[in-house]
Amino acid sequence: MARKSIEQRLAELEAQRSALKARLSKQERANDTRRKVLLGALVLHRLEHSNDPEFTKRLGEWLRRELPGFLTRDGDKLLFADLLDAKNASQPISTSPSVVELT
Repeated sequence: MARKSIEQRLAELEAQRSALKARLSKQERANDTRRKVLLGALVLHRLEHSNDPEFTKRLGEWLRRELPGFLTRDGDKLLFADLLDAKNASQPISTSPSVVELT
């Protein structure tokens, strides 16, 4: 059996390196998404189950102030319509999913 040339071995190592970098990038994206989901779940949980009405009020006010500038897609804005509705500012925020038709 003939030995592989140095160039062939380097090419194989570079292919392995590229594959590992791709796996790392995929894992980092997955971790980032998981962090966002968990943080969002915490915020929604606190809005629904906080024993501190003043905190819940301040958190709701902050979200109503910050979300409109953060959300750019119409479909995303629809997902938070109940939260962004200023008329419901004094009512508890419902985080139960609603049926929304996205076009």
